[in-house]
Parts: sequence; structure tokens; C-alpha cells
Amino acid sequence: MQNILSLQGRTALVTGAGQGVGRQTALHFAANGCDTVLVNDFHADRAEAVAKEVAELGARSIVVAADITDYPAFSRLVEAAVEKTGGLHVVVNNAGNAGPTDGIGDLPPFWETEPSDWSRWLGTNLYGVLNTCRITVPLIINSGTGGSIVNVISDAGRVGEANLAVYSAAKAGASGFSRALAKGVGAHGIRVNSVSLASINTPGLQELLSDEALVKRMLRSYIVRRLGEPTDAANMILFLASEAASWISGQTYAVNGGYSTSQ
Repeated sequence: MQNILSLQGRTALVTGAGQGVGRQTALHFAANGCDTVLVNDFHADRAEAVAKEVAELGARSIVVAADITDYPAFSRLVEAAVEKTGGLHVVVNNAGNAGPTDGIGDLPPFWETEPSDWSRWLGTNLYGVLNTCRITVPLIINSGTGGSIVNVISDAGRVGEANLAVYSAAKAGASGFSRALAKGVGAHGIRVNSVSLASINTPGLQELLSDEALVKRMLRSYIVRRLGEPTDAANMILFLASEAASWISGQTYAVNGGYSTSQ
């Protein structure tokens, strides 16, 4: 039986792939026939470890260890990697949170922050997406077969979070950018969609998840009474990257356990 989620013949770039959702997405891609996975992470050791896992699943892997907010350096590394593969077809903008640091931590109200506090949220979550798409869209077009871009946003960008105002703004900006880009690149056979996540059980949340009482309070907001797992997110990302979603573009899909709903 044909695997409608197959990425055979495709090269994919996954940003922030050193752990969590990014890692699982890279492994999902490799397990579903992706020829080459470009594994990006700020931390080279994380990227190398995931690249090894990808190779063990039978796909070629290339490490792209770079900060996605450093446009010149990231551009050079991506272009060099794509030269080796002969093309690029799928891009997943997964890198997020506060950039290379793990976790969000305790944050003050927005009115107690300074402009200097905002850059770490805007950098990775908005400018990082802009950088990656600016670098990769021409490469996908040059591949001549079309492709798919999946931008991982957050329910904070859909419904807002009280102490995550700038993060919410950055994710909402990435979502709006996704819809606009979808309209701009559709003629080139490129689809652009977003996946909106609620709380996922990743290393960045481990400190928070150690508080059992807090977790119980959190879960009252979820229709499905559990936190998400990286596989939950990667399942949707794989679907949107594949030809199974060939008539879907400009959309945002919530993978959130029912944390928020929409008509």
C-alpha cells in the first residue's frame, strides 16, 4: 500500500532540530522516506546527535549548526548544504522559545520589561522565520518541483498569554507572515502552513513540569487531559509537508489538546 505521507526524493531543513519537536520531526521525516534531512540547531552537539539518529533510520543527514538569527552565517551554511543535495523541498521553521536558552522561566509583566528584553523573543520566533524563508524560498523554487514550508507557532500567538506578550506578538507575526507568504509563493508550487502548539513535553518545560500541582491546574484548560508530546506535533508537520496535504496552503492547524478552539 502506498504511503501517502512519503517524502521520498525530498530534502528537508528542520530548524531547532536538536531536541523536542524539531528532533521528532527530523526522525519522522527520515522514517517516511525523506532522502536528506538538514538538521539545524544552535548547539552543534545536539544537531550532530540527531543527525546520527536520522542516519540510523536510513536517510542522509547534514548538520547545519547555526543561529538562525545570524542571517549571513545561516545563509552560507544552508546554501552549502543544499549544493550537496542538489535541491531543497521542505522547510520546517521550528526553532523558538527564547532562542538557544532552554525554557521560558519566570517573566515579569510586559510593563515592567524594557526594549532590550524583547529582542530574544522577536529574534528567534519572528526574524528567524523571516531569515529562513528568505534564504530557502529561492532554493525551493530552483529545485523546480515545488515544496512545503511549515511554520511552528504557538497558541500564545492565537489567544495570547498574559506574561508572554512579546512572545505572543512574535508568534502571531509569524502566523500572519505565513498566510501572506502562502499567497506569494503559490504560483511556484510552494505551500505554506502553520502548526499552532500548546504545551508540549519538551526539555524546555521540564522545570515547570516538576511542579505536579501546577501541571494539574494547567490540564484543566485542556479538553484532552494531558500535555502534548513531540510526536503529536511531528505527526501534523509530516502531514503538511507531504503530498497528502497537496491542496492545503495558507492555513493554521492547532495541535493543542483543545487548549483553544475555533469555529
